[in-house]
Amino acid sequence: MSKIEVNAIEPQCGTTLTVGASGDTITFPTGTTIVNNGTQTGFGRTGTVDWITTPKTGTFTAVNGEGYFVDTSSGVSTANLPAGVAGAIVSFADYAGTWQTNNLTVSPNGSDKIGSVNADAVLSTEGQSVTFVYVDSTQGWINTMDSTSNVRGSDPQFVTATGGTILTSTCGNFKSHVFTGPGTFCVSDAGNSCGSNTVDYLVVAGGGSGGGYYAAAGAGGFRASNGYCTPTMSPLVSPTALPVAATGYPVTVGAGGTANPSAPSVGGYDGNNGSNSVFAGTTTITSAGGGFGAASGPTIVGGSGGSGGSSGYFRPACGQGQGNTPPVSPSQGNPAGRASYGNAGGGGGAGAAGADGTIGGVWSVSPIPGANVGGTGGIGSYISDAILGPTAPSYGTPGPVGSTRYFAGGGGSGSCGGTSGAGGSGGGGAGTPNTGPFGVAQNGTVNTGGGAGNAGGTGGSGIVIIRYKFQ
Repeated sequence: MSKIEVNAIEPQCGTTLTVGASGDTITFPTGTTIVNNGTQTGFGRTGTVDWITTPKTGTFTAVNGEGYFVDTSSGVSTANLPAGVAGAIVSFADYAGTWQTNNLTVSPNGSDKIGSVNADAVLSTEGQSVTFVYVDSTQGWINTMDSTSNVRGSDPQFVTATGGTILTSTCGNFKSHVFTGPGTFCVSDAGNSCGSNTVDYLVVAGGGSGGGYYAAAGAGGFRASNGYCTPTMSPLVSPTALPVAATGYPVTVGAGGTANPSAPSVGGYDGNNGSNSVFAGTTTITSAGGGFGAASGPTIVGGSGGSGGSSGYFRPACGQGQGNTPPVSPSQGNPAGRASYGNAGGGGGAGAAGADGTIGGVWSVSPIPGANVGGTGGIGSYISDAILGPTAPSYGTPGPVGSTRYFAGGGGSGSCGGTSGAGGSGGGGAGTPNTGPFGVAQNGTVNTGGGAGNAGGTGGSGIVIIRYKFQ
């Protein structure tokens, strides 16, 4: 095999140089770099274009084999297609993601067609990119590729909001908005999934007021979420946080049930249910007011609500106010305890039913002197101190679980000459004996949703807390 070593090959005459003959194979060794400083013909295309990286605006004429990034952020654009030749190819891509606002019009040359029609095509999808290949005079330019995925990087964005009393949590990445009265949670930036775009909530309704003589009231409904996995939270919470949009969300904080005085006659007066608390978010969260404590007449039954109020004097089984009314899941509260002769049951709490009133330690209608006991209020439920940061002791009450604050405790009931029941953790008012002949009413604690004790106590008002990640 002969070998020729030269630095340049030129035709002997004319401008055409032929290498090899028909049927020959021309091989370039591994590692060879071929540099084309001119134009190529006869190689065909691979179905791709060479992209022009300077964005086009306004009206321009496309060239076969080229792709264009078209910027319509300042106004609409028109791309004039080249004359149709079989195999010609052009592409267009939305440079700024604005074609949905300012369209790109693709216009055929002369009598050429786009998809069999001699008319313009309008591209109006955000982030779209398309490729057209000219096939023949019947169909003209056919769209062979069309992407609308609009893949773009996303900087973390977080929820930004105002309203209520704003607290920064101890870990520094969360804010809590505390509403102790009506207001609006105003979202100015809804964030995104890379940062935050949801909020957790605590919505506690107003507790009921106590009945004349013996009956305690139920706590306001307790509803909460824990989408951000805050440690040491109530088992009653929903695991799902609520998405938000950039708008205002009304907040209603329920008042406690108003008191009715005990009367100088058998029975006294019924109490009143507490008022609902509402966070009107993308999903409206409503907690029901606590049930009232009933008077001691023989046919009066305590009120149902977030948690149930107790019935004065003797009641048969299931004759007490019911909790979780209307029903939600997880449950917002529990029923009151049952009454015995002259010893009412405790008001229901978020975490447990009220205790039964007892005579001699059992539910009975036959009094045993000296052994009368009014029912204690049902325990409330709790949220982590982390939600309230350093201000945690200012809200709710302590309870059995450490590093938490309790809300929605049931009221304690009175007894007929015996021991009165304590209020449940979470603001429940304590029971009081009927002496003189009426006891001193014990109110539910303000902004806990606690149910009142017997003898006409006032229910504790509710509270709404909204929490989210802000950085």
